[in-house]
Amino acid sequence: MPFFATALQKTKETLDVYWVLVRITVPIALATEFLARMGVIKAMTPVFAPVMNLVGLPPELGLAWLTGMLIGIWGAVPLLFTLVPVSSLSVADVTIFSALILFGHALPIEQKIIQQAGPGIVVSTALRFAGGLLFAFLLHQVFSATGWLSAPVAPAWIPISATPDWLEYLRGLAETMLWMLVILVVLSWGLEILKVTGVLALLMKALSPVLRLAGIRGEAEHLTAVGLFLGISYGAGLLIREAQSGAVSPRQIFLSCVFMGFAHSVIEDTLIVLALGADIYSVLVARVVFAVAATAVIAAVLANLSDRTFFTRMFRSNVIKVEG
Repeated sequence: MPFFATALQKTKETLDVYWVLVRITVPIALATEFLARMGVIKAMTPVFAPVMNLVGLPPELGLAWLTGMLIGIWGAVPLLFTLVPVSSLSVADVTIFSALILFGHALPIEQKIIQQAGPGIVVSTALRFAGGLLFAFLLHQVFSATGWLSAPVAPAWIPISATPDWLEYLRGLAETMLWMLVILVVLSWGLEILKVTGVLALLMKALSPVLRLAGIRGEAEHLTAVGLFLGISYGAGLLIREAQSGAVSPRQIFLSCVFMGFAHSVIEDTLIVLALGADIYSVLVARVVFAVAATAVIAAVLANLSDRTFFTRMFRSNVIKVEG
């Protein structure tokens, strides 16, 4: 009986979190889709051309990158081979572009969710943007110096760029929100079952060495793992509940969200870009290694910050009930 009572309580808390996610996701998704259809996003792309040159990509791909940052990976993917002919792109080009959109996609939605967990939206977005740009720049330098992945790209799938009508878009959005609810509830119950059976402790023991290298410890570990495999909406969504209860310290919440910004949804998102022709070692292995190293550096900086500076500039202290 105690288990079922706890599970029901967790379900209620999960539904509360889901309602927060709905209020964030739906309006922003509709607004960004409207702006895309009105041509506002396309008008902004010249600003990003210099950044494309910095990482060795054709300037035209600035539109795809911007679209991905505002709408999501599925907004950027159809534009890749319509803006630049597939015959003029190398495996390195597609890999670098994939790295950019893996780090920075659906920022208005995902960063707003992260903000609900506590981290300031400006600093967390800046870190995610800078991290993705640095990772893409490093890949470009390695590829240019070694000639690695210079062969023409051979995508397994070339997406159709047709824009769905509004009815189809709304249907897809509704299905997405429904699946989000199902996954959040299953995660909530699943985590409780894993805790009771002791399986979670074994899994976390296996993952702990990697996460600890990044400065992530304790209760934040399994929530970070959720985000790593399933995405920010789920990992940070569960962190919102923990932040409100005070079960996880603010600094651990911050580091967890930073890590998830660098590496999240590593199965689904990676499979998408692999189909486009990206290199798996760069977009999966190197990305996770970079996330661990970069988060570890941020953790070291964070350790030297006073509580006053941390809560004033980097974290919304009103999110939590007690300091963890």
